[in-house]
Amino acid sequence: MQNFLYTEIPVMDLSPELAAKRDALLALLRSFGSCVVAFSGGLDSTVLAKAAQVALGDRAIAATGVSASMAAGELEACRELARQIGIRHEIFFTNELNNPIYQQNPANRCYYCKSDLFDHVHQLAEKWQAAVVCDGANRDDLADYRPGRQAAREKQVRSPLAEVGLTKAELRQLAAWWRLPVWNKPATPCLASRIAYGEQITPERLRMIDQAEQFLRSLGFEPVRVRYHRGDLARIEVPLTDLPRLVDPPLRQEVASRLKQLGFKFVSLDLEGFRSGSLNLLVSEVGVMARNV
Repeated sequence: MQNFLYTEIPVMDLSPELAAKRDALLALLRSFGSCVVAFSGGLDSTVLAKAAQVALGDRAIAATGVSASMAAGELEACRELARQIGIRHEIFFTNELNNPIYQQNPANRCYYCKSDLFDHVHQLAEKWQAAVVCDGANRDDLADYRPGRQAAREKQVRSPLAEVGLTKAELRQLAAWWRLPVWNKPATPCLASRIAYGEQITPERLRMIDQAEQFLRSLGFEPVRVRYHRGDLARIEVPLTDLPRLVDPPLRQEVASRLKQLGFKFVSLDLEGFRSGSLNLLVSEVGVMARNV
């Protein structure tokens, strides 16, 4: 994983509109009295954790769930971010991989993962007598295919960033203003999101994906996704500007050889380049199940 904890943070002045949203966020969090933030170490949950610490002090807790779906280095990044923010940090292990439905990888896979995650976070909230459980969903997430939102509603999880109307772009500005090193961190969804819907989620496949992405990042490709498709096929996504370098024969051969060593039988390059959430194209219009292509 590329280390974003020590990148230069630009000096950022907030517009009056964004300052007003920041103040609304802090006021909302103060109204909770206490809270536990589901903390992944990504941009959204880090800004929320910082805001919770500012608003509530030691009545705010960051909680991180760990499983085989977490990319290498992310837990260490979470620990460091929590330390920098100054928020109490709790770590626990989740059980989604023990759920047969989750293993089957339906189009609403995230629902089962988030349900398990929020159950654990609620247990922590009860332990520490925290009033509210929060997640880092922002306003932009409300327009995307996010089955995990159903789990949040069912588990009575609040989404303060979305509630005050903060967008992803505004969160990057706010992170820089708060001097948070994730201000420019690319999205880091769980490794299971790389597996085509309907293809079984296994620890071995998650490991293959993680190690393949780590290898490509070591070569300077960022952002990068290695999507898993039926037949142990890897579909690599990198920015369009990086395609010429990746198809250069010596590097192309090195990448193909390494991914086959990791367990992939076929290695392909997506000519449309990096697209966050590209596997959502496989979801049917009604969002019930995906077709494998």
